[in-house]
Amino acid sequence: MHRPNRLISNQRKHLLTATWEGVPAVIYQTLLGGPFLTGYLLYLGAESREVGFVLAVTTFFNIIQIWAAYLIQRLQYRKKTLIVFTILNRLMWGATGVIPFVFDEKWWIPTFLVLYMGAFIAGTVSGMLWTSIISDMVPAKVRGRYFGIRNTILNALGAVVLFVGGMILDRYPGGMGFLILFIIAWIAIAANLTIFFWYPDPPFERSKEQKFWPMVRKPLSDQPFIKSTLFLGVWLFLQTLVVPLYSYAMLDVHHISYSVVSIMTVVQTAIMMMGFYIWGNLNARFSNRTLLYWTLPIIALSCLSWGLLSVLPLIPVLVLSHMLLGAGIGGFNQLAFNFMIGDTPKGERPMFIAMYSAITGLASFLGPVIGGQVFKLLEGMPGWIQQYGFQTLVGMVMLLTAATFGRKVLRTA
Repeated sequence: MHRPNRLISNQRKHLLTATWEGVPAVIYQTLLGGPFLTGYLLYLGAESREVGFVLAVTTFFNIIQIWAAYLIQRLQYRKKTLIVFTILNRLMWGATGVIPFVFDEKWWIPTFLVLYMGAFIAGTVSGMLWTSIISDMVPAKVRGRYFGIRNTILNALGAVVLFVGGMILDRYPGGMGFLILFIIAWIAIAANLTIFFWYPDPPFERSKEQKFWPMVRKPLSDQPFIKSTLFLGVWLFLQTLVVPLYSYAMLDVHHISYSVVSIMTVVQTAIMMMGFYIWGNLNARFSNRTLLYWTLPIIALSCLSWGLLSVLPLIPVLVLSHMLLGAGIGGFNQLAFNFMIGDTPKGERPMFIAMYSAITGLASFLGPVIGGQVFKLLEGMPGWIQQYGFQTLVGMVMLLTAATFGRKVLRTA
């Protein structure tokens, strides 16, 4: 008679564990990523092309997920493998903070690239396993609302960390400021790894296919899934031409201080938090694909709004752009995640997740790399072109893409 209550209790405990695990995760990810990653790269001596490559290379490694999805079919325990690759990811990423203290300056960027790429090769595998486990942990009927609440809480924390991190870098510019950020990040990494041991290891429903190519063909032959995924890949290519380089444009083109850049990201995060709750509730009424379509013009307008710099002051335009980006990106990321784990057959889910990640990851890799090259080429052109011209042009293309191909694929899928 007490079994249902015990089952509900265990589910709540597991959801609470996943939420608490995200707390230290968002602390170290905020301090080691976003505008602070761009700032750290500039401190190490990186140029726009190298910044674009670093911002992009993590998504390129998503191709490895296809191999990982095949191999996990042979795992008896997903949790042990998840912990091993998570440790490798966290240790190598955290180790990038000691580069200025251990290596000569000429080796700073090459060493960073080696450690960073190693960290995210391991992170690709751990991310694949985490997504597989979390999709089994969170019941389908509460999935949209749970991730909406979880993302709201974690992004509220991320906003505070962004603000504090920006204040630290303005108070202690250069190496000392980044050292403080990395010390806080190392503490958060230790806490994050500890909580992973509390994760459950739910039963794993394996694919009916045993061989690699038949397993790969499953998502490729699912027409609604592959059409939506290919379109989202094209969309993310356009989006990542400029959005990951917002921080670079603000820091290196407009010469804004770290604290102001942090405030912009806090504004984005605050709007994203409200969006998580709204998108999560809407997800109970509308399909993932339909809601994904609704996020597209919002993201496009974020890029397009940079064109207002031709008539308006810098700060109000950046606030508007980041508000639109928060509303659009928050919904897009949450709904894309739900699309991966909710609109796919359970037994084949790892390969569907891997195929989505590989296609969109390749697109998200090419976008910032090409975007970084474009910013480099624009250095000899009139200032307005790199200040807002490129962003505005990409925004116009995105809006047109959403109104045509996006409507056809996502509204009818």
